[in-house]
Amino acid sequence: MAGTVEHRVYTVREGLLDEWVRRWREEIVPLRLELGFTIEGAWIDRENNRFIWTLGYDGPEGFAEANRRYWASPRRAAMNLDPEDYLLSTEKTTVTRVY
Repeated sequence: MAGTVEHRVYTVREGLLDEWVRRWREEIVPLRLELGFTIEGAWIDRENNRFIWTLGYDGPEGFAEANRRYWASPRRAAMNLDPEDYLLSTEKTTVTRVY
């Protein structure tokens, strides 16, 4: 497990939570893993239309550069997936595991 991760909380547009989760699993996760990221966990809060996940990276270039590579990837562009089509808001917090 990565020592430092981004804890992400997305509020998903009404009626799109299941579609978002499907696309996240099928498209985003494989590319993130291929690029050296770790997925520490993912959860849904149906009552509040929220998707919560933690994303880690421990490679030599650091999280920010690896994330830039992810967004610049031709495979990411080919997804034709604009987060704004699904997400009303995003919260990202960098956290460090203490236990």
